[in-house]
Amino acid sequence: MIKAEGLTKQYGALTAVDQISFKVEPGEVLGFLGPNGAGKSTTMRMFAGFVPPTAGSAEICGHSVITDALAAKAKLGYLPEGAPAYGEMRPREFLEFAAAIRGFSGDEQRTRVGDALERLNLTKVQNQSIETLSKGFKRRVGLAQAILHDPPVLILDEPTDGLDPNQKHEVRQLIADMSANKIIVISTHILEEVDAVCNRAIIIANGRILADETPETLIYRSRYHNAVTLRLSRDGDLAAVAADIRAVPSVDHVEIANDGRSLTAFPDDNEMILTQIGDLAGAKNWPLEQLQLESGRLDEVFRTITSAEAA
Repeated sequence: MIKAEGLTKQYGALTAVDQISFKVEPGEVLGFLGPNGAGKSTTMRMFAGFVPPTAGSAEICGHSVITDALAAKAKLGYLPEGAPAYGEMRPREFLEFAAAIRGFSGDEQRTRVGDALERLNLTKVQNQSIETLSKGFKRRVGLAQAILHDPPVLILDEPTDGLDPNQKHEVRQLIADMSANKIIVISTHILEEVDAVCNRAIIIANGRILADETPETLIYRSRYHNAVTLRLSRDGDLAAVAADIRAVPSVDHVEIANDGRSLTAFPDDNEMILTQIGDLAGAKNWPLEQLQLESGRLDEVFRTITSAEAA
């Protein structure tokens, strides 16, 4: 596992990370969420050994990142924020350099580099200088470096930053394929990332952990959980529909959207109101374009939790 206990980082009077404790075990893909400046990257850098903690401890597979740093780093694949690399090198050259540092040579080095290039779809740019690559390709070179030695722990800081939708899908699929027997920590402020690949989420703000739950449990916190959103055609009478819905038992309140054609009905105590509203829509013959059950909105939960911390 990887483990943090009372992990703290101070820069003068600023406390960037404030006594956080957590552990992650194989099979878990942890989304480390927070607004900009929350302490996400600082925490990742302490685990990677780039930044020494002010207090507390961090371990990777039983090795302290402070007192047994080399053994800890040998177990770790790390994609830093911004995916830094030597711009004058070519991707193949850079990966061969990284493989040599990891102790690979000969056929094993060639196999590992070739596999990493193929898995990240870098073959067509393998002989192009890194400084001329797009942001997305640079990110993929950094990720290839991180998985090169097949480490049991991966810490990825914004792994899909700068990627187009197809590239994001490819990287997320790669993470899913690797997740069964690895520990993967993804530091991000992109909520769709957590929903797409993570089975656990930690929300951090002002250097403190505010929530540590599954994405599904976090979504249940949303006031939109089990709400019903509907949209009428242009000839629909939204005010009349809203009045009908307010009279439905178990409906707490109704919010009308700015477009003048949509509304959302919110239930009492997360009760299921979809059937009642659907039956009413049929009986009243509403001109519906859409009727949708809301599972919940992670972005709204995130804002609620982090805004309360800021306040």
